[in-house]
Amino acid sequence: MQKSKILITCPKGIPPFLKQELLALNFPILSEAVAGVETEGTLDDTQRLNLGLRTGHRVLFVLKEFSANDADALYRELVRIPWEELIASDGYLCVTSSVETPSIRDTRFASLKCKDAIVDRIKDKRGARPDSGPERDRSVVHLYWKEDRCIIYLDTSGESLSRRGYRKIPLAAPMQETLAAAVVLATGWQGKGNFINPMCGSGTLAVEAALIALDRAPGLLRSNFGFMHIAGYNEPLWRELREDARKRSKKELPGRIIATDIDPAAVEAAKKNAATAGVEHLIEFGVCDHAATDVPEGGGVVIMNPEYGERMGEVALLEPVYKGIGDFLKQKCGGYTGYVFTGSPALAKKLSLKPKRSIPFFNSGIECRLLEFDLYAGSKKQTQRRGDAATRGM
Repeated sequence: MQKSKILITCPKGIPPFLKQELLALNFPILSEAVAGVETEGTLDDTQRLNLGLRTGHRVLFVLKEFSANDADALYRELVRIPWEELIASDGYLCVTSSVETPSIRDTRFASLKCKDAIVDRIKDKRGARPDSGPERDRSVVHLYWKEDRCIIYLDTSGESLSRRGYRKIPLAAPMQETLAAAVVLATGWQGKGNFINPMCGSGTLAVEAALIALDRAPGLLRSNFGFMHIAGYNEPLWRELREDARKRSKKELPGRIIATDIDPAAVEAAKKNAATAGVEHLIEFGVCDHAATDVPEGGGVVIMNPEYGERMGEVALLEPVYKGIGDFLKQKCGGYTGYVFTGSPALAKKLSLKPKRSIPFFNSGIECRLLEFDLYAGSKKQTQRRGDAATRGM
């Protein structure tokens, strides 16, 4: 089967984590962009990527690269592609596009021209044409057109991979699944030690932490991908990949996952989402203020994703919350590594903790930071004194 370039898109800030995932899956890294990583493989390889990637949004398989200065030139190039070998004449087609070229004022016109070329070719060769529309649940073709450079892709994901299928009750302003997975990966947590998540909201961080620790492929939760609607879809391979992924998945964890929220409705939603993901037995949920969250001995990760005041006047109201988070981390979380995900540098200062690391992410276009804190058991000076005394006694 012929190899081609494959572009995996993702939010800004996530490419470093996506690269590590690709390398772990034995895919080469051809290039890295602000919001994507390029690799290569066959159409069958896109099944492995869609099944296993936690931080990617779409797996785009390159069909053709060419130059076009206007819509007519675009049509001429696209109609040469053997679409009848890829899309059934009685199927359904969605065309998406990213267009920035002088001859096109409305990107919808470029998408329409692309769709016309595809269905005209199929009708000419098969005597019938597929339906088309905006739904991404079947065959999806993506057009990238900048200046005179065009790339036409098969979108083998269809719906974004961030839509795992478990988040039935998202609540307001939820963290996207792919971002949550990248944040958990950034902490280095793999199931050893404990994962403590006060202010858990709809539970996305806790669920992604469980899936990562179990080594459970995120694509197992979904029943529909774009590659399933490409002619020649290798269904036996997909069944084999899914079965292998199920066998590899662990059943239990050595550490504990604890998720709490002061809002009973949030905790109920988180429980239902975890149940849909099949990990509810691994997460200990509780309704309480963050400061009352159980932090067991043994260390691990404690992570919080508080509000960060996107509207005028909210920052001042949240200052006591951030001060309380800082107090909780210092007073109750000794021996853990602490993390706070926030989009407000001003509020981060109210934690009164100096971060060891500040990792950039973007949440719905807002530049955010995952702040990492070493939380010493007792004060840092006490820990150092104990260490010095032990050294002198050797």
